[in-house]
Amino acid sequence: MKPPKERIAFQGERGAFSEEAARRLVAPGVAVMPCPRFEDVFRSLKEGTVTGAVVPIENSLAGSVHENYDHLQNFELPITAETSVRIVHNLIAPNPVKFSSIRRVFSHPVALNQCLNFFASNSQIERVPFYDTAGSVKMITEEKLTDAAAIASAVAAETYGAKILRKSIEDDRENYTRFFLLRQPQFTKKFGPKPASGPAEWKTSLVFTTRNAPGSLFRALAAFALRDLNLTKIESRPLRGKPWEYLFYLDFLGHVDSAPARNALNHLAELADFLRVLGCYPKGA
Repeated sequence: MKPPKERIAFQGERGAFSEEAARRLVAPGVAVMPCPRFEDVFRSLKEGTVTGAVVPIENSLAGSVHENYDHLQNFELPITAETSVRIVHNLIAPNPVKFSSIRRVFSHPVALNQCLNFFASNSQIERVPFYDTAGSVKMITEEKLTDAAAIASAVAAETYGAKILRKSIEDDRENYTRFFLLRQPQFTKKFGPKPASGPAEWKTSLVFTTRNAPGSLFRALAAFALRDLNLTKIESRPLRGKPWEYLFYLDFLGHVDSAPARNALNHLAELADFLRVLGCYPKGA
């Protein structure tokens, strides 16, 4: 059943970086639906429980979120927008707790590993892996822990009424996560993407397979090189049921309806065993 208003699903608890991405991609006050797993995010959109879904697809340090590449293929939900969020890791604690009292820090393992310099400088503090960054803030505030803190976003501190003890403790400030906004076709027309004002660069994402033969991938990629289309990403994933064969996920700059893109896709279709366009959307900042 069609939801009465805009509502966006994401993985994690309220205050996750995915919620920050949803605010950027849709609206600052958009209604959201946190989900425990990425599969739940995709399924909620597929079943029409929400009007859109925001999922991370790659991090500039940790690499691709491989599970979500698989879900893009399996659920067939079009990509309609993208954005990149700078990942700022903050040390967050319940309001009465002081930094000198902290003996444990909870967060997602990826976040903990991106703050190793902080832990090296504070060897008295134990790293404790947790299922979610924002979820770790929720847990320490609900349980009123007096010796613990969490690593998460400023939005998480705001959401759970906690305080930031140390700002931006990540090792590398050039830490970004790229997010996709997905929609069902019936919601795309109503909610976006909004027409760009003035000229805008477009990006197209697709997935394809090639024959397992010498030079097949080279010939597939030549379809884009011959039309001067700039490839911005290529990712391979195992093709289930066919050991040691792969799906190739590819992004290129250009609108799917432009002549160079149409010619490249027609060329690729002649070479590929399988080809699907996953989305065409304005290039994110």
